[in-house]
Formats: sequence, C-alpha cells, structure tokens
Amino acid sequence: MKSQSPIEWTEFTWNPVTGCTKLSAGCKFCYAETLSRRLRAMGARGYENGFTTVTCHPERLSIPLKRRTPTLWFVNSMSDLFHAKVPFDFVGRVMETVEATPQHAYQILTKRPERMAKYFQRREVPSNAWLGVSVENKRHGIPRVAPLRGIAGARVRFLSVEPLLEDLGGELDLSGIDWVIVGGESGRKARPMRPEWAENVRRQCEKRGVRFFFKQWGAWGEDGAKRHKKANGRELAGREWNEMPLVFRPAGA
Repeated sequence: MKSQSPIEWTEFTWNPVTGCTKLSAGCKFCYAETLSRRLRAMGARGYENGFTTVTCHPERLSIPLKRRTPTLWFVNSMSDLFHAKVPFDFVGRVMETVEATPQHAYQILTKRPERMAKYFQRREVPSNAWLGVSVENKRHGIPRVAPLRGIAGARVRFLSVEPLLEDLGGELDLSGIDWVIVGGESGRKARPMRPEWAENVRRQCEKRGVRFFFKQWGAWGEDGAKRHKKANGRELAGREWNEMPLVFRPAGA
C-alpha cells in the first residue's frame, strides 16, 4: 500500500508493516491508531487485524519498485519497522527493496532505536536510507538519540520532535544529527506545544548547523488557542522553516 502523503516533510508513505503497540508519552493519542480504526471500518485491505496486531505485508514490498520517479518515502507511517514483532528477516526484505531503488530516499523513523542499532550491526545501512527517532520529551525521547548516533554508516540521521510535549532543555546533544523536525500534536485530545519549546530546539539547531523543519502547530496555535490545525499554520517566529538534509534527495523533496 502506498499513498501520496499530506505529511509536509515527505512525499509518499509506504507501509509494508501495519499495527503497533504504545510505548511512551508520544503514543498516547496515536494518529496511526485512529486512522487504522477508520480504515478497518471502511474495509480497507491490510487493516483487518486491528491496530494492536503487528502485521507484515509481503505483497507490499514491491510497491516502490514500480515507481521510477525519484521519491521521498516515509516507511511505515502506520507502524514501526523495528517493533519486536517484526522479524529481522522481514526487515531485511524491506532493505532489499530500498537497495534496489537507489533513485528513491527512505525515511525510517522508530521509537525503538536499540533494535534498529542491533539490526544494523549485522549489515550496512543503505546509502538512501535516512534513520530517525521520535523525541517527544526528556524521559522517553532524549535517551533514543544516543543509540541512533551510534549506528555507523547512516548517511542521514534525524529527529522527529513531534509531538513536542515539553521543553527539552538547553543541552540537546545534536552531534551526528543532520536534520530535526518539530511539530505540535493534532486531534481532538491534542496536548498544546508552547512557542518557547519549539524555538529552543530551533535555536540549538541553528547553533549546531543542523537543518530544521517546522511541521505544524497542530490543534493548539502559537497564541494558545485551539482550532483546526490548518488554521494554526506552520509559521514559527514569523516564517516557515522547510530545511531538508543537504544530501541526495528526490526532485520535489
């Protein structure tokens, strides 16, 4: 299954795995869980097992092979490739597709960096794979950065600081990190993000020469008012921030 994505920092999503289990504070109001329930109710193929059952879909492995146009793919927007229920043999098949399509770039985001690091002890990181971790707060998110940094050979390492749930402090170690995305939470039960929290991350990126992308305010605007996320926009400190890693990227990314 592929879909052209409304996510601002990618082009298409590719979900060779669906389903996940909640792990940390950022998972509380998981958008993938909500969308999975909707898709299951609509009878969409691949969602019959429900969100909490992690399901591998071998029939989806060939999807990027069919697209010649260089494309930025977000891998498993509806799951986590490095969930314990995803066998390394299947991860290897995903990587075979990545390596077979050098015209594309693949954004692989996880909340389980120790398992990602364990996998890449056994094999090289494909040159067109971008490896990232979610960093929603100090307790759960910050400890994920060191294992990511320790994965040798990754051409791009990135942090998805979304939803940003608290101030991350002034000593965010960005060594070895190429790109940081920041965003607030969306949805009916969304938790607010304060402007100074996002600005703090942006300033640290600027200081360290790390590319910065501000995705959205989400349900709560810069002014602290709750409204539809589109109405809140994407400006931080008076402008949009759309920086991308300074490496190969597909046309249009």
